[in-house]
Amino acid sequence: MRRVNIKAVVILLSVILCVIGYVFTQQYNNQYTSDYLDQTLYSSVLDENRKIFIRLPRTFDKHKQYPLIIRSDGNFNLKRWDDSLHLLHKQQMTEEFILVSIPNLFWQDTRNRDLVPPYARKDVNIEARPTTENNPEIFGKADLFLAFIEKELIPHIEKQFKISSNRVLSGFSAGGSFVLYTIVTKPQLFTGYFAFSPAAWYDDSVVVKQFKNQLANTVGKPRFLYLSLGAKENDIITGSFEGLLEALKTKAPENLYWQSSYSADAGHADTPFISVPKALKAYHEFIEGL
Repeated sequence: MRRVNIKAVVILLSVILCVIGYVFTQQYNNQYTSDYLDQTLYSSVLDENRKIFIRLPRTFDKHKQYPLIIRSDGNFNLKRWDDSLHLLHKQQMTEEFILVSIPNLFWQDTRNRDLVPPYARKDVNIEARPTTENNPEIFGKADLFLAFIEKELIPHIEKQFKISSNRVLSGFSAGGSFVLYTIVTKPQLFTGYFAFSPAAWYDDSVVVKQFKNQLANTVGKPRFLYLSLGAKENDIITGSFEGLLEALKTKAPENLYWQSSYSADAGHADTPFISVPKALKAYHEFIEGL
């Protein structure tokens, strides 16, 4: 019988564990830490601790009041936001914002749970979920996540910094559907809404239908909505996007100012990178015109 080389096995296992540890650490650092202020707050609404990344202006003055941007996409494109805000401010094309990004929980993917509207619980992928995976605990709890932002996150930020009433909510893909849900559910919570490549196609475009039916809720003070899509995105996403534009053309109240853009040669993941400075400049023009 061939003898097992115990020393070689131990060395091999040690190497494997080191590799796993390295990969785990890299994933944690990439997804759950940032180059900005990392804070954790307990949410009684969600019954869990939530991490936030707070990007302060490079010329931050604690005595100054700042507008606020909240985004649902964690580290994704966070440096692009920092660079765009800094450069556009130097060019006097936007104000300097405090930017708060919310990552998913590290140990589980809470993105679909937090960002998918309650009425879109079935087909959260391009292909329909199997019936065994249609557990509503997995997704469709945007109402709770919105309550967390309104009742816990914003007050948490206001306790630390001087925040003006000029506030923006931004999201990409599923985060874009959360933006659409929020603007017709709590339109008074933010002044500006950015939805980059919004996932409005869930359940045969139920997000589009609900958005159209509830647009009348946005009547009141001036609000701004920016939507963007990549020209190379698939037909399902493109079709729902066109449905959103049609809803805005026919149902948007006069106080709701909106812009849309198609980014040439851009796929789904490319669109938000291109859209950030465009949305910021368009929003600045809206604010200046009030």
